[in-house]
Amino acid sequence: MGLSVDLRVQGNLSPAYGLSKRIIRGEIPRESLEVAGPITVRAVLDALEARYPVLRGTIRDHVTLKRRPFIRFFACKEDVSLDPPEAPLPDAIANGAEPLLIIGAMAGG
Repeated sequence: MGLSVDLRVQGNLSPAYGLSKRIIRGEIPRESLEVAGPITVRAVLDALEARYPVLRGTIRDHVTLKRRPFIRFFACKEDVSLDPPEAPLPDAIANGAEPLLIIGAMAGG
């Protein structure tokens, strides 16, 4: 099943800086991923990291697979960052009608 994933990679994901520059230039405005099984945040991240190994460890921890601080996931305009990663995403995400947004937040004063 295909899934449309809209990537927003900020500069704070330094290992992914090259990918970030490609997104900013418009070369990767929206990424379409093939995700097997139930459509969950974990399944999407597995597919994303398989396609772009440089993202491993930037969105979630290598060992625990927990979301990194300042990374947010939005599905159908709802923040699903604190939902369990195995929770099914809405049908609009699963059928590609809406993108899953992965956003690296910026912090500072």
